[in-house]
Amino acid sequence: MKVVKANVLGFCFGVRRAVTMIETELEKSGDLATLGAIVHNTHVVDGLAKKGGRLVRTLDDVPAGGAVAITAHGAGEEVYEESKRRGLRLIDTTCPIVRRAQEAAAKLVEEGFFVVLYGEAEHPEVRGILSWTRGQGLATHAPEVDVPIPTNAKGIAIIAQTTKHPALFAEFVQALTKRYTVRVPEIRIVDTTCPETGRRYQAARELAGDVDVMVVVGSRSSANTRKLAETCRATGRPTYHIESASEIDEAWFSHAKRFGVTAGASTPDDLIDAVVERLEKGGGR
Repeated sequence: MKVVKANVLGFCFGVRRAVTMIETELEKSGDLATLGAIVHNTHVVDGLAKKGGRLVRTLDDVPAGGAVAITAHGAGEEVYEESKRRGLRLIDTTCPIVRRAQEAAAKLVEEGFFVVLYGEAEHPEVRGILSWTRGQGLATHAPEVDVPIPTNAKGIAIIAQTTKHPALFAEFVQALTKRYTVRVPEIRIVDTTCPETGRRYQAARELAGDVDVMVVVGSRSSANTRKLAETCRATGRPTYHIESASEIDEAWFSHAKRFGVTAGASTPDDLIDAVVERLEKGGGR
């Protein structure tokens, strides 16, 4: 059985950096609260929990003077302010690319723009970025959205969730701009997508064209992993989205001799290696 891995897969720089920071802190203290899941992968979260990484939902769950980690997805301005007020020690693992998007959102609002963020409104990264607009922004996937532009606004600024496909962001920008060009004084576009996102999708597409079946490894709660699976399916190649090697079905091997493997940005190396090993054995344990 031939198994080929995509040229770009698994942990991205931001996720690897966040996990390393948390592991380093746990080695020193043995106990750390994380404000939400560090990354969207239960395997990673469970592994950190065994080392002392306690997942909390709010800062109320962190004892005064304690340490708390902000996830790779980032957090809102209010989290920093509240942490300071409570005297908490912050370990900020925000991905530098996400930080850039937060800073862009804040700067655009300061300059008088209403921010339209192309992204999933309930995603933690998106909620965090929007908080930096101080109420002068919204998140949407729909270019037909009615933007509530304040009468004194300079115009509309369009940015993106960092893990969005650059081509899809460009389509969104074109459609929204077409609707508002004659309705607002100025439209400013800031591409805040992560450069690796496009390379990851391109690598998956290219690999799909050279194999019989694609296997995408990663949590189903991970937006970028789901999109990666959609990208592979769009090529017409049979595609399976799994979270671990235990989900591999021996029926997949009846008409396939060459498997392609890719993985979301929050998928650790050991999960990918286990899937590759299982596929090479023809699905056997």
